[in-house]
Amino acid sequence: MPIVINLDVELAKKKMTVAQLAEAIGITPANVSVLKSGRAKAVRFTTLDAICRVLECAPGDILSYEPPAQ
Repeated sequence: MPIVINLDVELAKKKMTVAQLAEAIGITPANVSVLKSGRAKAVRFTTLDAICRVLECAPGDILSYEPPAQ
């Protein structure tokens, strides 16, 4: 998939665990793990907003686009 999730990088920068982030933004650790692993099919803007607020980052720090190799 050309959309890459860099949530693990931002979590490492803040020395925060999946469980801590989940508690801070009000979703389950399982849902954070799905997002972090790139298995999520969608993300709500409210969730993205909460992640960015807690991690003090921008959406572009979490999501990036890498075109598929041709």
